[in-house]
Amino acid sequence: MLTPLFEDLEFIGRDFTQERLPKGEYDNCLFKNCSFMSTDLSHNQFTECRFENCDLSNAILTHALLRDVYFKGCKLLGIQFSDCNTLFFSPRFESCQLRLASFYRCALKKTSFINCQLEEVDFAEADLRKARLDNCDLTQALFDGTNLEGADLSSAYHFSIDPERNKLKKARFSADQLAGLLQKYQIIINR
Repeated sequence: MLTPLFEDLEFIGRDFTQERLPKGEYDNCLFKNCSFMSTDLSHNQFTECRFENCDLSNAILTHALLRDVYFKGCKLLGIQFSDCNTLFFSPRFESCQLRLASFYRCALKKTSFINCQLEEVDFAEADLRKARLDNCDLTQALFDGTNLEGADLSSAYHFSIDPERNKLKKARFSADQLAGLLQKYQIIINR
């Protein structure tokens, strides 16, 4: 069965909780002010697409392909990115709410998270080499067996990362946020 191809289309203000997004391949499409809350997007393919000001909270992405997909101003609460197709997985995020999302074992090398809320996000065993977490709130985010080599967390805040359980070679941190690396030692740092 051939998969339908949708190219260079704009979807503005659509409620995909009421009308189903057709299964298919979406190339260079714009989704703006759309609602995908709890929508099943499994097996869809998104290549070079933009999602702007969309609500994808609890959307199901089992085997969905996200290749060069840009999310800006989106709510992505509880998304299991770890269920996505790993082939060409390359999302980028700006000004997004990703609370309770899971990137467990995801390949996120060179991925950028800019001005994002990443509270309680699961980054366990993820590959975040050379990733950029710019001005991101990482309150209670889980880092365990995570590769952060060369990652830039110099403006990230509220993180707790155990240097003994994660790879941190050449990762960048702000001197103001070093307490997040020393928390397990219960050291008191005066400022």
